[in-house]
Amino acid sequence: MRKHTYLFLSLVFLFSCAFAQDKATEKPQGHTDQNKFRQMKDVLATPNETRTASGAPGHAYTQQQVDYVMNLRLDENKSQIFGDEKITYHNNSKDYLEYLWIQLDQNMRAKDSKSPDINSESFNAAFNSAGSFAKANLKEKFDGGFNIEYVKNEDGSDLSFMINRTMMRVNLAKPLAPGETFKFQIKWWYNVNNHILDGGRSGYEAFPDGNNTYVIAQFYPRLCVYDNVEGWQNMQFWGRSEFALEFGDFDVKITVPADHLLEATGVLQNRKECFTKEQMKRYEKATKSFKDPVFIVSQEEAEKAETTKSTKQKTWHFKAKNVRDYAFATSRKFIYDAMAVDINGRSVMAISLYSKEGNPLWEEHSTRVVANTLEEYSKLTFDYPYSKAISVHAQMGMEYPMICFNYGRPNPDGTYSERLKRGMIGVITHEVGHNFFPMIINSDERQWTWMDEGLNSFVEIIAELDYDPNFITGNLPKDIVPYMGGDQNFISPIMSQGDYVHKFGPNAYTKPAAALYMLRETIMGRELFDYAFRTYSQRWMFKHPTPADFFRTMEDASAMDLDWFWRGWFYTTDYTDIGVKGVKQYYLTDQPTEAAKKTAKRYNMDLATYKDKLVYYAEIEEGKKPENAKSVSDFKFLTDYIEELPEEEKARLKDAPKYFYEVTFEKPGGLVMPIILEIAYEDGTKERKTFPAQIWRYNEKEVKKVFRTDKAITGFTIDPEFETADVDTSNNAWPKKVEVNSFDKFKQKVKG
Repeated sequence: MRKHTYLFLSLVFLFSCAFAQDKATEKPQGHTDQNKFRQMKDVLATPNETRTASGAPGHAYTQQQVDYVMNLRLDENKSQIFGDEKITYHNNSKDYLEYLWIQLDQNMRAKDSKSPDINSESFNAAFNSAGSFAKANLKEKFDGGFNIEYVKNEDGSDLSFMINRTMMRVNLAKPLAPGETFKFQIKWWYNVNNHILDGGRSGYEAFPDGNNTYVIAQFYPRLCVYDNVEGWQNMQFWGRSEFALEFGDFDVKITVPADHLLEATGVLQNRKECFTKEQMKRYEKATKSFKDPVFIVSQEEAEKAETTKSTKQKTWHFKAKNVRDYAFATSRKFIYDAMAVDINGRSVMAISLYSKEGNPLWEEHSTRVVANTLEEYSKLTFDYPYSKAISVHAQMGMEYPMICFNYGRPNPDGTYSERLKRGMIGVITHEVGHNFFPMIINSDERQWTWMDEGLNSFVEIIAELDYDPNFITGNLPKDIVPYMGGDQNFISPIMSQGDYVHKFGPNAYTKPAAALYMLRETIMGRELFDYAFRTYSQRWMFKHPTPADFFRTMEDASAMDLDWFWRGWFYTTDYTDIGVKGVKQYYLTDQPTEAAKKTAKRYNMDLATYKDKLVYYAEIEEGKKPENAKSVSDFKFLTDYIEELPEEEKARLKDAPKYFYEVTFEKPGGLVMPIILEIAYEDGTKERKTFPAQIWRYNEKEVKKVFRTDKAITGFTIDPEFETADVDTSNNAWPKKVEVNSFDKFKQKVKG
């Protein structure tokens, strides 16, 4: 070993000992592992035969199947739905089932519903307008809810059942054994709600011309999920957190007025009976049009249909295989356009139904947005497997297999704002995207809203930006700053059941979408993220994933330990706040500095004996020029050392630095995140450097980095593109540039 190297290592050892000696004087305190990078073994379910440690379904994974044969009739005059269904329940589990649980979601609207009673209500003792007074004090409660006429066995004999609000337990005469099926039937009816007046995820809208448009869902008693994780998922439906459902096959006949136009989940079996010859001709043309939508029913034809009401009826017959739910839309007011979409060589139909009140906005964008959504989601997940995707004009946003209801209504004169257009494009993209999450990747919406809303909102960003590169998505990291920097009393972790979350939208939609966007763009990179995300999607298509399955798959398919990210972003309400605490500048000198003298005194070193053998770093005092500054070439012992190096090693040496900066980074926020640093030089150039989140693994409060350069640095800026949702940018730059944090700016903007 060369003597210069030995001398250097000896000094490093001495300084390390000094640090250790100082630490040894502190009394250690016992504690559990609270490091932000600890593994998530304490919060994730233990892997087993049904769900593997890799995040994939295990060899013993099972799920039930439920098949429905339904006959439905709409009474347009009374706005009532009548139905009967024959249900075949396949027990694919390894368990004996003593009873079946059925969802009765319409019971949330029953007169004796407890849903309104769970909300706090204060009295406005000041004043009321006529409308608000009437709504609060005079309006009679809507008489909704299922009227169950019977529940019978396959042979027609009565079947024992009990209704508990939005759940119905069907009692079996004997336990249903593994591998067996059980067939039974239910008959029911209910009053359809006006979703404009009474709200709701489905219902009808009444127009001044005397016609209604119906968007119908949650209209039939449907089986709850029985799975390997929860057993029966029979949490009550309070109106917010959505649904957990089994896959199955549907055979559905829907009888409506003969002049209605109808679309629904599934493949239409009797199109020639339901369409005119001209409509059939146009539809065939649409199946070959991959560029522009084709009108099956034009606005002129729809307006003509509005003027009369048929007294006859027509039955539409649909079949759907391997879907988790069913919905339909019907009206004589509908315009109908469609076009084909090429999904990896297979044609899928993009369809829109809308009344004239939606134009010109809907005919310009709806079907094109449907097509774009199918294309972009398929790229990041799997090829869209169904035959069609339908967008229906309604004053809401809601999703079901192959069909969704979307808002976006221009002014009566047909004008609309850019904001309204963006809102409509966004909601159609989002609701059509739900075909992937959770209609196919069938997560439990009642428990984990973010698994469908958050993942969907993330992919929505990509689809929207493909449709319009200048689209304002509202789901980027910078968009979640006001929420994450807000009052902690009204913030919940993402991993919260949705019924008790204060700010539902930011919690279930924006924050998880922004988190995944960060993973893709900032932490993992697109190649790693996309492969892992696609792996998760394909592993769990037509199955029931849990959060643990998603977290584990993303790590399993990428070779990245992301436990720190899931724990921080999904299990806590911590926020990002990283700043530049201080910058020290140094120069080289051959004169001992005060710091060197103190170290020498501690170890009884005589620095005189090391003359011409040591390089000293002197700190530049602010506002002063360095004294006795030297360059590397001024130190003969250093140049001699370099000359002694083998040629191969010498060739790898870079130019000697002239400037030295020690930057101290602080982290007032609770989240560990990468440090994204932009370095500005005096010659006007800039350099970007990213330090992984693991830089905080030893000290999550403060870390330091040394920058050695041949150019003078004029500034450091953290997260210049707002990639990490940093809630306070006042500490993000040196020299300090920003005097107010981004959340305060947001509040000022709102006030203004």
